[in-house]
Amino acid sequence: MVRTALRVILEAEPDLEVVGEAATGAAAVPLVRSLAPDVVLMDVRMPEIDGIRATEQILATMADPPRIVVVTTFENDDYVYDALRAGASGFLLKRADPDELTGAVRLVARGDSLLFPAAVRGLASARAPGGRSAAAPWVARLTDREAQVLRLMAAGLSNQEVGGTLGVGAQTVKTHVASVLAKTGARDRTQAVIAAYEGGFMMKKG
Repeated sequence: MVRTALRVILEAEPDLEVVGEAATGAAAVPLVRSLAPDVVLMDVRMPEIDGIRATEQILATMADPPRIVVVTTFENDDYVYDALRAGASGFLLKRADPDELTGAVRLVARGDSLLFPAAVRGLASARAPGGRSAAAPWVARLTDREAQVLRLMAAGLSNQEVGGTLGVGAQTVKTHVASVLAKTGARDRTQAVIAAYEGGFMMKKG
């Protein structure tokens, strides 16, 4: 029923095309490899192989993998954080309305992250070890501007919104984001935000 509803909503959009669907994670992995879609909506809880393992397998075996958005019932689902760590570009709640759904697909298709900052912060805090540990080495290597950009990324801002907040152009933001990704060792914006929480950056003042 959920897949049918998603298909109906997406196929109503002139710029979006549904190229395939699968009922299990085990079926989804080879299907994604053969169809090579731009975006995958992946349920986190599925039989045979869950969305986390399916996400890992897709990203590990495709030279140009799609953007993966995990779909969940609850935003505080531990599976969500594991999926983000596995390489998903963001997550979406099953109760999202049609505009949120189609907007999410377009957002990740153009390379932005789909994050709910408060939920990610809560999930990351729940996983953090007790006590305060030293920040990751890359934190000290960030310039002041890169640190500002990373904090805004963690707040869920797009490149355009980051540029508007800092008063800089889109290309400048892209340059800073690329540098942040390189220094954190992240493959995309979502992984950089995860690194920011797990590396102690979000606990650092300034």
